Amino acid sequence: MGARKRNRANQNKEAKQGQYYAVLRNCPTSPRKMRLVADMIKGIEVNKALDMLKFSSKEASRRVEKLLLSAIANWQAKNEGTRLEDVNLYVKTAYVDQSRSLKRIQPAPQGRAHRIKKRSNHVTVVIDTKNQVEKKEVVLEQENQA
Repeated sequence: MGARKRNRANQNKEAKQGQYYAVLRNCPTSPRKMRLVADMIKGIEVNKALDMLKFSSKEASRRVEKLLLSAIANWQAKNEGTRLEDVNLYVKTAYVDQSRSLKRIQPAPQGRAHRIKKRSNHVTVVIDTKNQVEKKEVVLEQENQA
């Protein structure tokens, strides 16, 4: 491995240490259906997102709920001694990437066969903290400029 590649890999590793995320790979649901659920929770506070997923009628919401709980557990592992209630956690990003498709054949009339693609996906959920102090500083700066 070259020096540039090694340095870049170390930078990426350090950047990921500050992030709190969870990844679900090879989920046997269509990416289009999963994106509906993932887009529903983007930018929302974690407890509210969990409630939305729990009471959603979509099948994919159960898997995303479990994934969000995993991301929260990852946050707790990196921040021992900090209470979850004291910190404002929110879903920073939630995105769905297409995974491999299983190709199957379904019998069709007159001896033909139709191709079926059973799609799957990868889901990534990133959570972060909303700092109330930063918001107050921005508001004060705006008032001072006006």
